[in-house]
Amino acid sequence: MSAAHTLDDYTPPPDTGLRLHYQDDYLLVVDKPAGLLSVPGRGEARQDCLSLRVQQRFPDALVVHRLDMATSGLLLMARGLAMQRQLSASFAGRDVQKTYQALVAGQLLPEQGDIHLPLMADWLQRPRQKVDLQAGKPSHTGYQVVAYDAVRNASRVSLTPHTGRTHQLRVHMMALGHAMLGDTLYAPPAVQQAMPRLCLHACALQLHHPHSGELLQLHSPVPF
Repeated sequence: MSAAHTLDDYTPPPDTGLRLHYQDDYLLVVDKPAGLLSVPGRGEARQDCLSLRVQQRFPDALVVHRLDMATSGLLLMARGLAMQRQLSASFAGRDVQKTYQALVAGQLLPEQGDIHLPLMADWLQRPRQKVDLQAGKPSHTGYQVVAYDAVRNASRVSLTPHTGRTHQLRVHMMALGHAMLGDTLYAPPAVQQAMPRLCLHACALQLHHPHSGELLQLHSPVPF
């Protein structure tokens, strides 16, 4: 397993300040750069992460959900324990809608659909996950092709996770035969090397504000 998979060579991007998309006394929505952990990892060398960077400015900020280190995009944080519990319940009840965009290898057909493939940890190749029709946990991803680039032979895809399994979007796309560009964990070498980063970005977040009830619709430009 390569160092990139085990965090042996964790080199987080420089701290150039927070990219806040929303802030008030109850919650924050911040853009996580690719290559930065959402929460601290094990060991002194893996402490730099988005949550600690946010807490330097907002000491009461608490994590509600995570994005993979290689994934960029919108991440929601709560202000205080009570709000963390409330927002966590919203996630558990699937009241928070997340949309991602990805670049995947090849022409994805049909251009829209739903993937229902149960997932579980691949214990012999940790931290990889795998499809397991018998022992896997139910997992559901909706997808819609946005565009196809014939020159690059890659599809730009909008992805909606209806469940929150580890690496769900990456494994579901791979299972269809369309690994994500730049994915050093799952993609074959040519697809890994097609881009300098994993082409997966959390581009939209929608939820009702836990205090006011207002519908919040937040968007982050896709950086690839």
